[in-house]
Amino acid sequence: MNSGQTLWIKSKELIPGGNSLISKRPDLFAPNLWPTYYDKAKGYFIWDLENRKYVDMSIMGIGTNTLGYGNENIDEAVIRAVKNGNMCSLNCPEEVQLAEKLIEIHPWAGMARFARGGGEANAISIRIARAFSKREKVAFCGYHGWHDWYMAAGKKESALANHLFKDIKTEGIPDSLKGTSIPFEWNNLSSLNKVLEENKGEIGTIKMEVTRNILPSFEFLSSVRKLCDEQGIVLIFDECTSGFRETYGGIHLKYNVFPDIAVFGKALGNGYAISAVLGRKDIMKSAKDSFISSTFWTERIGYVAALETLREMERIKSWERITELGTSVQRRWESLAKRNKVKIEVGVLPPIATFNFISKNAIEYKTYMTREFLKIGYLASNLFFVSTAHMSLDFNEYFEKIDEIFKAIYAREVGEIKEPLVPENELCGSSFQRLN
Repeated sequence: MNSGQTLWIKSKELIPGGNSLISKRPDLFAPNLWPTYYDKAKGYFIWDLENRKYVDMSIMGIGTNTLGYGNENIDEAVIRAVKNGNMCSLNCPEEVQLAEKLIEIHPWAGMARFARGGGEANAISIRIARAFSKREKVAFCGYHGWHDWYMAAGKKESALANHLFKDIKTEGIPDSLKGTSIPFEWNNLSSLNKVLEENKGEIGTIKMEVTRNILPSFEFLSSVRKLCDEQGIVLIFDECTSGFRETYGGIHLKYNVFPDIAVFGKALGNGYAISAVLGRKDIMKSAKDSFISSTFWTERIGYVAALETLREMERIKSWERITELGTSVQRRWESLAKRNKVKIEVGVLPPIATFNFISKNAIEYKTYMTREFLKIGYLASNLFFVSTAHMSLDFNEYFEKIDEIFKAIYAREVGEIKEPLVPENELCGSSFQRLN
């Protein structure tokens, strides 16, 4: 075991679950091998606690660092802010400047509120939507965080059976919230209409990711927009993950369908904590009729980082670069899989390049892939959050290793290799399942 794994064992005695984010737990990657903790990160490199250097072709800070780790322009802006004081008794002007910039990018919006994490920004958006619509029930499609309003769906048997994790626990969430949040199927207007009919006049909010695993049909998005207009429902697009990847702003701009509220996080601050809730002015004003306030939402660093991140994105057209590179990587995956007769299914959002093995042994192959890449100093599996820093990476070694891995997987599939590529007790866990 490496020192990171040793520290992980200790952490589970001190921190429930070991850390504060499920998606960074080593059991999701390569149990007993994943380095788990880092000392330094720069560009697309990470150094672990033993000073081993890795190429990160994995989750890149869970998708936060589209401009690479330690982007110099952003870090310099943040350091200046720190030297001038990151927190005091007055408000920082950058809060106003960021609101102005985001509304400029999204002309349909009129006001903005800010937080630090995506989950809390989603909770803010629901609070505002409920305050405006005067209706409590929410229909949703996608992953929207850990707060009670969302996880209440899990209080109803089978409501989240195909979402998040199997047998997800909902202890601590009041039973009284049961039935207040109801899932519907992506690209399935009948599924949404059924929810609306069964809860006639009670749904005040529809919240969904614009795209993740399946491309939306324009008819679906426009039909949802029309339904909301007809029934006085607030439409929220959760763009925490999709925002600023294929477009400069929300991916809804690509489809020309506009929500009443949009939520942004992850890439907005390139690794610094900042999230945003944009909305129509008449709806956002409802925030004044509710208590929505937190000390560190006024801290300066996130605003400064976001403003510099937006400047840097606009300067280099980052969304075009990462989409082009992600598309290239996915095509090469498909080509190598075809050549090696390995069945895979590639994702639909190139800047979040991903594929799934079409096999009963998919988890075994994913774990094997991660373990093999660790041997050559890569953090890699079947998910690659692309950053502009990766533009300078020589991908030859990476694809040579993919070719080698696919050959072994094919041999296992057809029975040339009899034993599992990874022992059953060392397989990685399952990550989120999604409704879209």
